Amino acid sequence: MTSQIEVYAGTAGHSAWFSNDQGQTWVHPNSHSGMYLEARVWSYTSHASDPHLLYAGTDMGLFRWDERTTRWTFLPSPMNDIWALTQDPDDARVIYAGTRPAGFYRSTDAGLTWAQLPTPGIQTFSEINMGPTRVTQILFDPREHNTIWAVVEIGGVYRSLDRGNTWELKTEGLVSCDMHGIAIVHNQSGQKIMYATTNRGLHRSLDLGETWNFIALDSPWQYTRGITVQPGNDAVIFLTNGNGPPGNTGQLWRSQDYGYTWHKLTLPGHLNSTPWSVATHPSDPQLMFTYTNLGQLFRSTDGGEHWQRLPHEFGELRTLHWRPTQYPASRPAHSITVRPPVTA
Repeated sequence: MTSQIEVYAGTAGHSAWFSNDQGQTWVHPNSHSGMYLEARVWSYTSHASDPHLLYAGTDMGLFRWDERTTRWTFLPSPMNDIWALTQDPDDARVIYAGTRPAGFYRSTDAGLTWAQLPTPGIQTFSEINMGPTRVTQILFDPREHNTIWAVVEIGGVYRSLDRGNTWELKTEGLVSCDMHGIAIVHNQSGQKIMYATTNRGLHRSLDLGETWNFIALDSPWQYTRGITVQPGNDAVIFLTNGNGPPGNTGQLWRSQDYGYTWHKLTLPGHLNSTPWSVATHPSDPQLMFTYTNLGQLFRSTDGGEHWQRLPHEFGELRTLHWRPTQYPASRPAHSITVRPPVTA
């Protein structure tokens, strides 16, 4: 087997794209790869124990990519539109999914069968935007794996203390329940600090989500989207901020003191929309990617100190994921672009 870094982009209308040169160039699997070319890809998840498998949540349901065969496999499920995915840190076969309209689901057999997780009071339709709510992120507590957090746009923060069997809504102090992202850090004394992002700003909780406090940024806009902790260093957090979805400009922020102060980072050139998220991986905490909602790409190889704008520009990007992966040594690079048609 050959190992390399693979980067996966999920678009809103042109399915999944792949890069094996850290985002310099990209390929788009052809129509025989197993996923509709105009699918909307909202989320990815992968697990260190399965370096050849990747799961994608789309507006057409759940798909699994296999680096050994370079094909997508559709996995039938009760979910039609999957916005959030994660896997149990202790068992790659246990997958959690969040949908639009908002709902939580779990599979214990690598996506073959699914059960909906009871969530009393969860709203599936919002009068605010006259549309369905959606789950935008599901996150395991990095130290206490029985605890899972999920955020719903538009619906608030949910906490489970029993690996998803039961859920509680935690919204006290939020200035908005239009939720986008969530993060957990532990400071030097071991105190757990929660952060959540909304359309009206960043929030902090020091009591496991029981209460939230608004944290104002020194920014002309308080709209916040992705919040990401640097692997291996809880003091360093990255935050994306802009003037709306998609917006026409924005800012990338970094904190080096567990989120108590924030400093702007320079992304080269003019931003065409709000920065959406930062993609990291524990295999290399210095390598990271960020992107705007309308498809600009940036890469840092020094932990966010400096950023390079990458040449490819997508249309609308909704997720970016990278990881070390494995594939057969005999497989030609980017063979996903030349798979022949399947004949009867």
